[in-house]
Amino acid sequence: MQELTFFTNPNSRGRIVRWMLEELEVPYNTTVLEYSGDIKSPYYLKLNPMGKVPAIKHGDLVVTEGAAICAYLADHFADKQLAPALNSPERGTYYRWLFFAAGPLEMATTAKAYDWRIDAENAQSVGSGLYQDVLTTLESALEKGPYLCGEQFTAADIYVGSHISWGMMFKTLEERPAFKRYVQRLESREAAIRANQLDDALVKQD
Repeated sequence: MQELTFFTNPNSRGRIVRWMLEELEVPYNTTVLEYSGDIKSPYYLKLNPMGKVPAIKHGDLVVTEGAAICAYLADHFADKQLAPALNSPERGTYYRWLFFAAGPLEMATTAKAYDWRIDAENAQSVGSGLYQDVLTTLESALEKGPYLCGEQFTAADIYVGSHISWGMMFKTLEERPAFKRYVQRLESREAAIRANQLDDALVKQD
């Protein structure tokens, strides 16, 4: 088996990838990078010139960006069934919501956090659309079943669920009932609990 190394900081989106790795239950090494130091080291900048986490190194392959990492890991460890099969009708649904969170959802919540003006006049050019449209679109998807792909829990739930949880925590997302039910369902998973415990322990070491 190729060596798998996870580069992260416990106060980052690396928590998404940590949860993904714990769901997979595969061996991996963790390298914690400090924002004030080694995240900008020559070694790490060769891996990720953005100087950001998370990232993984799997054998000789480097993958950055949380959504890309989750998608890669789900496909590489396909036996764990964290993505619908390639020929499944749900595969398109899976991609849709994984990248909806990486695009419109993250943009909308970031704009909310920094009080950026997005209205009917500029929403189309901004790309994320109107804030309320983003929330209502996501809400309607979550009301259709326990998970985004129906009965199957996938990497899309890890990615989307993390953003919803943080959004409600930091008040950049409204606490709609569908969001709360979904997050409660996800956060009760053993791998999610385990991942949070691992990262919380790293925070305490700082």
